Amino acid sequence: MVNRVLLGIVGLGLVVLGGSVLAVGLGVNPPSWWIHNGQHDVLLGRAERTRWRDHGWWWPMVIAVLAILVLLSLWWLVAVLRRRRLAEVLVDTGDGEGALLRGRALEGVLAGEATQLDGVEQAQIVLTGGRSAPEARVQLLLEPHVDPGQALHLLTAEALAHARDSAGLAALPAEVRLRGVKHRAQRVS
Repeated sequence: MVNRVLLGIVGLGLVVLGGSVLAVGLGVNPPSWWIHNGQHDVLLGRAERTRWRDHGWWWPMVIAVLAILVLLSLWWLVAVLRRRRLAEVLVDTGDGEGALLRGRALEGVLAGEATQLDGVEQAQIVLTGGRSAPEARVQLLLEPHVDPGQALHLLTAEALAHARDSAGLAALPAEVRLRGVKHRAQRVS
């Protein structure tokens, strides 16, 4: 989510700046406070380019700002490339070989079975961890008058137990987040 917001803000800023430069270049009169005065104005004049070069703090500041930009870009790239979801789960077939099950398929089955539980309106499942030791992140949206403890017990005893047994896993740890459906208050007469 943060990734998309940051890309949107940077993209919007670049489109606005580029569009304004294009508009001034095509002959639109800019406001008096704008960075360009007219069609023949340059982005950085000679005086602006050489203004701070003789000061001792200028080059260390330029290098520090560029280094910070490079580090932030690398951090963003690593965050984008890092997988958050488990792509495959290693299923023990009993013959010493094993089979690979798509993580999204197991997530879909778990979500479907969790949605069928009494009092669960919606379920979202994300598998993380390793291929042979997956972990589940579960978000349940509960109906208004459901006991959360009972819903959690049904989830662990039925849906998560079925997934664990079907995949032949020794354990399937889960982080479960429960939310209630927003509803209007009912009148009592």
